[in-house]
Amino acid sequence: MINKDTQTYNNAQLNEEDRAICNLLSQEISGILPDAENKIWHAHPVWFLDGNPIVGYSKLKSCVRLLFWSGQSFDEETLQNEGSFKAAEARYTALSQVNKNDLKRWIEKSRHIQWDYKNLIKRKGLLERIK
Repeated sequence: MINKDTQTYNNAQLNEEDRAICNLLSQEISGILPDAENKIWHAHPVWFLDGNPIVGYSKLKSCVRLLFWSGQSFDEETLQNEGSFKAAEARYTALSQVNKNDLKRWIEKSRHIQWDYKNLIKRKGLLERIK
């Protein structure tokens, strides 16, 4: 089931295509990670396992960005590195760009390949692999 705050976020997208992308992403993520906590974190929908951020998405100026916090460790060519830690992303401007097979594989990998972002501040910026 989609968190009501996430659905509010999706519904707030002014562009119909962006709204459709957000709805698809939230349905797929919630369906594959039913035990994950979903909430709005830093103004965007994010899914957590044991308090660790796993996957989320956000509306950027020109696209919807899907972000996997540990995605650089997924060994997936179609995900682009993001930031200075282990995150990787995919960007969408049309619903037709979302490959459900890729999406499912990435979400499943996000459960089994995790870096410990939950304790990043406590470890003074040192990121450790937990799965």
